[in-house]
Amino acid sequence: MRAIRVASAALLGVSALAMTAPAAQAQGDNSGFWATVRPTTVAPGEHVRLRATGCEQSVTVSSGVFDTVTIPRWRTTAWARVDRDARRGAVYEVSFYCGTFWQSVDLTIAGGRPDRPDRPDRPGHPEHGVRAGEGGTFAGLDLKEIGLGAALITAALGTAYHLSRRRTDEDGS
Repeated sequence: MRAIRVASAALLGVSALAMTAPAAQAQGDNSGFWATVRPTTVAPGEHVRLRATGCEQSVTVSSGVFDTVTIPRWRTTAWARVDRDARRGAVYEVSFYCGTFWQSVDLTIAGGRPDRPDRPDRPGHPEHGVRAGEGGTFAGLDLKEIGLGAALITAALGTAYHLSRRRTDEDGS
């Protein structure tokens, strides 16, 4: 009789954990998509290397300074030639599209002054911050998922406790 109680409590615990696993897996769907352009400053008519990682499908890359390029799903890099008539000193946006996710990277054309002056309060610093992960313990905090997980675990523990107490009372102890 004791083996049945232990087995049912273990089964309830495993079921509760199994039901919370898909929610935990769904958190990291888009965190791995990264895009870069090398070199970031190039002369008109030269080639740039486009790199995209973490996408499970083909990546489309577009910009106003070169023709649209597709990086096939089984590759991570492609090359593009910058237009010869690209304006020197201009900063162009290069957009990478992976399904519904996208990232943009700046590409500067060598020579001349930049079209976009640096921010006066922080000269010489990049406009975008460092991409250093999700931000610690509270990144992606979803109270609905936490509440649902806590409710499932509480229900499993309560049911196991109730079943073990009921069986003890029926034995006449």
